[in-house]
Amino acid sequence: MTFAQSHSVRRWGAMLFALACVIAACVARPAGAVPLRDDAVLCHAETSLSVADGELTSLAFSCGDEPAGYQRASLWLRASIDRSPGVQAQAIAVRYTRFERLAVAFVYADGAVRWQRVRRGDYGAHWRIGGQLLFEAPDRSAPLVAVAMRFDRLTDHSLLHPRLISADEAGLQAAGMAAMIGASLTLLLVSGIYSLSLAVAARCQYLVWQAAWSGVMIVWGALWSQIHLAILPAAAGTPSARAATLLACLAIAVATASAVTAIGRDHISRGLQSATLVLGFGIGLAGIPLALTQSGDLGLWGQILGVAIIVDLLAVALCLGRGWRRGSVEARDFALAWGLPMAMLALVHIVDVEDGFWGAGSKLPVLVAATWQALWLSAAATRRLSHLRVERDHARAAEAHAQALARRDPLTGLANRRGFVERVTPLLAEARAGDLPAALLLVDIDRFKSVNDGHGHEVGDEVLCRIARRIDRWEGPMCTVARLGGEEFGLLTVGMEGIMLDRFAESIRREIAACDHRDIIGDRRVTASVGVAEAKPAVDFQQLYRFADAALYEAKRAGRDRVDVQRYGRGGNGPPDRDVALLN
Repeated sequence: MTFAQSHSVRRWGAMLFALACVIAACVARPAGAVPLRDDAVLCHAETSLSVADGELTSLAFSCGDEPAGYQRASLWLRASIDRSPGVQAQAIAVRYTRFERLAVAFVYADGAVRWQRVRRGDYGAHWRIGGQLLFEAPDRSAPLVAVAMRFDRLTDHSLLHPRLISADEAGLQAAGMAAMIGASLTLLLVSGIYSLSLAVAARCQYLVWQAAWSGVMIVWGALWSQIHLAILPAAAGTPSARAATLLACLAIAVATASAVTAIGRDHISRGLQSATLVLGFGIGLAGIPLALTQSGDLGLWGQILGVAIIVDLLAVALCLGRGWRRGSVEARDFALAWGLPMAMLALVHIVDVEDGFWGAGSKLPVLVAATWQALWLSAAATRRLSHLRVERDHARAAEAHAQALARRDPLTGLANRRGFVERVTPLLAEARAGDLPAALLLVDIDRFKSVNDGHGHEVGDEVLCRIARRIDRWEGPMCTVARLGGEEFGLLTVGMEGIMLDRFAESIRREIAACDHRDIIGDRRVTASVGVAEAKPAVDFQQLYRFADAALYEAKRAGRDRVDVQRYGRGGNGPPDRDVALLN
């Protein structure tokens, strides 16, 4: 993914979140909905589990206090229906939570009562995406006057948030909720897979945590929204609610680890990092008893956990702030990614939004904010890794250039001794394997010291460069050339032998002698001696160099400006066959 693509991901993520917020704000509390949390509207009664549903009409409901002692019994809730114009309460939506059984009664003006029931592990067709149960009143000629609900072994009535809505409104909300949650979970899945692939490719620990966080949020979102009931209907009710509670706490722990471990220890203190991690994992562990709680004030424990989450968010914000101030790019990216989820989590724990967002309460904005965070971090990681890849490519190019320079003679541009050996070694190995001849020609400029002494080193360097340009003409598939040091040059050929090799060596000597240096050294003639070592089959470079050096010594001893060729048989053993020196 390129930088432009990552920018596009962030832009589309921002648009998705903005659209979600606008839609959710518009439908947070639709006109057709009637909240049933006010005690003046919703009354309650507690009975033993043995009381039959048909006893509804004989129960004494209380409307002025809070229900109590119902966790191991039955809690009855009753609400009168406002039949004023403009209110069409034909269905009741209940936030699914931990209970054994739920029976909903629709009471009509003619005294008729129609029951609908669900139980743990069997919600039938009443479950809706968004973590709710929907019960539609049967269509009768008599008007609906009251709705009653019976919960067996309910954990906490404050988590129910029942709403009276019209059937049309219920269908519209279910479709919108399905689209938003489906889009969020899909984007989280894509982001999680992408983060995991980046973690494997780049070996980044925090990206592993980020992928794990996306995975936890996906499972939590599926359990909370009840999407999983399409595949596992038997998981309806308490098992899913408990698992969702545990995963919600685990998501906080994993997100904390992802943010804190992304910041290098040179950017934040070890103490602050450790304390934040301990706090985050403490919240994750707190999810275990909360998930297993069946009795007691679950809402109170939820408030305590909310305070701990806010403290954890502040600690993470402090880590990110210090890391950003000290130059951590990861801290900057996480701060921008975490800003929205932090604000959303803090908001839902400070402001009561449980009756809004289509009845999904705080869960929906948290899920959408988590999607934003995942998209931002994936795009930020892509951008950062792209920069690292560019820097790596530049470093590799610089290293390759440096290595090439280390193998080149800076004066003449020919390969130096190191580069020459590296290039000819595999060629000699192939020649030996193919039983081919190889020859090394050592070219040494005659009396070059006198050129330096008489005209200066700059002139001597220019003479070497001109000769190097002549020698470089023979560079090709059959010949490799180099400046081996000082005024000595080398040429290696594979497959050339006999009279062809002799003529080749003589042409080199003549070309050097024909170089025109009159503009810098006057009429002085510059010649070279050539020592040639031919071996069939080829031998290694060091052995071939010793043979060629011996031939060069003979050419120098015989009077210079000549070629001496020494030929060696199999393996270079025994005395060479020497050709008569070729004179100018």
